[in-house]
Amino acid sequence: MQNKIRSFGILGGDKRQLFLADSLIKDGYRVMLGGFDNLRSIGDITIADVRTALGYSDAVLLPLPSVRADGSLNAPFAVSTLYFDEEEQELLKQKPVFASMKDRLIRAYPALKSARIYDYAARDDFSVLNAVPTAEGAVECAMSAYEGTIAGARCLVVGFGRIGKILARMLKALGAEVTVSARSSTDRAYISALGYDFVNTEKLTEIRGYNIVFNTVPKLIFDRELLENTDCDTLLIDLASLPGGVDFDAASALRIDAQRALSLPGKCAPKTAGEIIKTTVFRMIEEVNR
Repeated sequence: MQNKIRSFGILGGDKRQLFLADSLIKDGYRVMLGGFDNLRSIGDITIADVRTALGYSDAVLLPLPSVRADGSLNAPFAVSTLYFDEEEQELLKQKPVFASMKDRLIRAYPALKSARIYDYAARDDFSVLNAVPTAEGAVECAMSAYEGTIAGARCLVVGFGRIGKILARMLKALGAEVTVSARSSTDRAYISALGYDFVNTEKLTEIRGYNIVFNTVPKLIFDRELLENTDCDTLLIDLASLPGGVDFDAASALRIDAQRALSLPGKCAPKTAGEIIKTTVFRMIEEVNR
């Protein structure tokens, strides 16, 4: 597939896609952006409408998420809400499409069920690499919102998945007192071996004595009952994908500083995040070519 791809159409997205486009151009590819109406041409990057970018390209790159809940293209730099019309859907079906949240994309556009859609965000290698800028972004959020230093702060990381593992390591390196919550006995063993304190997520009935709590679990953990038993001066940062793991209405009513931190790679490290997308897409192309 890669031998046939000489040009990419990048449709929608944030600053990650701008750095992705620049990196592809430096690699010798032609790139056209669609859905970036609020920006003028940047360097060697050509900006056009979505249909022109589709017709121009050998392959298409969609952002993370590719479409919003209403089916519109995730294009924050567009001047208006964008949907794929029938002609654009036919163009998408004619070339490889590298997207994220493939199921949502197909629900919004059933005609694309027969398209060659490759979901880069569903891959473990992408998730692991993306966990690094996510964790760094979480630390940045904490430094901005917490009035003390991370060094010496008592931090609780809820969840020991990809993000939780990297975040706990970063916090400890900065001198924080780190506790990690998880469920499995294997995770408990790793947590102890790495020098963190452990608490069973299923036994989280109160949050006492922590300065900062980071939630990485994509299910409701911090419901009203738990929040009522949380110190009101605790900073709570929810990193979980929507709908998240925190009842924000309850937190607001209880005057707990709870913050939702989404899309951190694009906000805090767009250059690295763009490179991660490119690396993952190129790996997918190599696998298809085998």
